[in-house]
Amino acid sequence: MSIASDFIWFNGEMVPFDQAQVHVLSHTLHYGLGAFEGIRAYEQPDGRAGIWRLEEHLVRLLDSMRMIRMDLPVSKEELRAACQDTLRKNNFTEAYLRPLAFLGHGQMGLGARNNPLNVIVAAWKWGAYMGDEGIVKGVRLKTSSFSRNHPTAAMSRAKVVGHYVNSILARYEANDDGYDEALMLDHHGFVAEGTGENVFVIKNGVIKTPPVTNILPGITRRSVIEILKHEGYEVEEHLFGRDAFYVAEEAFMCGTAAEITPIASVDRRPVGDGTPGPITKRVQQIYMDAVKGKVDWLHHHITLV
Repeated sequence: MSIASDFIWFNGEMVPFDQAQVHVLSHTLHYGLGAFEGIRAYEQPDGRAGIWRLEEHLVRLLDSMRMIRMDLPVSKEELRAACQDTLRKNNFTEAYLRPLAFLGHGQMGLGARNNPLNVIVAAWKWGAYMGDEGIVKGVRLKTSSFSRNHPTAAMSRAKVVGHYVNSILARYEANDDGYDEALMLDHHGFVAEGTGENVFVIKNGVIKTPPVTNILPGITRRSVIEILKHEGYEVEEHLFGRDAFYVAEEAFMCGTAAEITPIASVDRRPVGDGTPGPITKRVQQIYMDAVKGKVDWLHHHITLV
């Protein structure tokens, strides 16, 4: 799927796609110090683009930058306008948005602090992250041999560029072994998340998800918890092992890119009967209706363009 568009917002200017370039000695390219977000816009009933939970994403970006000692050179209001303008300029009513803050070239070395801080907002058309079949039938997971980043080695709650090497290696391993995605454990062996998704597991009507201690605090995760509570379910946030998936009746992953993706099996053990369960399908339906402006009680999370 192409990530091409007509324009990218680059340090306050709309730059043609092919001209949005940086130097090969850009600091972030070498050392991975940068922060980013993944945001989706969906076409609303009136034909306009609606950006799902834009404010929450921008707050998380600012939080991530504070954690890694970077100061955003534009205001949150300017960045909000940049996301909206990028959709307008590219004539997108549905798209994936990628704000990214990164250090340019100047000094090299781990102690460099005076390099220019660049900010971009790109947008492109992106369908189901795990594929259309995965959304409908569920995906197959393998417990990774790679542990999720330790909270004292890397700030797990920050969405930092370099953190994703950990995810890439786990995803490569799972795909090479014939699976769709990896299930990652923390340094104690408890379930953390996927390579880019939060996870939920269901048994006997009890819904569990790992606490926000060793994982990224997912914005879709937060939406899912709101949906489940609205539907009358309680969600338990505590640590549990991979075996919870082996005996589960249902399980699913969620994320801005992945949306709500059912889990069909983990380590070759089917989850339930291997097909998406009723709670998973209900959450999936409400979530997709909500992001498209069809759920009144979640409407306030949409920024119209």
